[in-house]
Amino acid sequence: MAGLAESGSNPDVDLLYDINGLAKAAPHWFDRVMEYVGEYGLLLAMVLLVLWCWWSVRRRGGSEAAPSVAALVWAPLAAGIAVLVNVPIRGFVERPRPFKDHQGLDVLISGKSDFSFVSDHATITMAMGVALFVANRRFGLAGIALALLEGFCRVYMGVHYPTDVVGGFALGTAVALLLSPPAMALLTPVLRAVDRSSWGGWLVRARTRSGVDRDGLVAGARAEDRGPAEERDLAA
Repeated sequence: MAGLAESGSNPDVDLLYDINGLAKAAPHWFDRVMEYVGEYGLLLAMVLLVLWCWWSVRRRGGSEAAPSVAALVWAPLAAGIAVLVNVPIRGFVERPRPFKDHQGLDVLISGKSDFSFVSDHATITMAMGVALFVANRRFGLAGIALALLEGFCRVYMGVHYPTDVVGGFALGTAVALLLSPPAMALLTPVLRAVDRSSWGGWLVRARTRSGVDRDGLVAGARAEDRGPAEERDLAA
């Protein structure tokens, strides 16, 4: 299977040359920006987006704060699991990086010696984006948009085939969605316990200086003692 997409006559390779060709026509400074964005910037942006969503959820409070925060905790966990699942996939397919089989590519980052299928960056960002969508549609759409941009950058940089990126998107989505129910079943009780605690309740909902949250509840109050539920954060 190492010979996958070795011929330049197939659409995968043609699209690789078309997208990577944009790098040849772009100014040098723009390529350097794309190199940083594609390698580090979008991963950092995804983490910041999850933190922003968490900050919004905890400030809003409500009875659904714990399940919503549990869904946000699932986002990085889904990304980590998806990358672990990708390890045997890469070893089985053994697809070389595109610049090893095709001449004339403008490779923006050197030192990539591992296999190409599937893209870890595409897998991580899409897993986090889809998991974030499960927690909050507005933030999730932004996360999925970042993942799509990450996929484009990886091909633009000449380090992945388009199908490497599509495979990463599929893997990240599958892990985030298929494992979400058992993950939420495990994480939600944990976050509810944290919410009721006096030491970690601030992680789930904002507290005032007096120890009362934004719903007027004393830190550590039981869920059944709380008032009517506010707007539900979970998008399911």
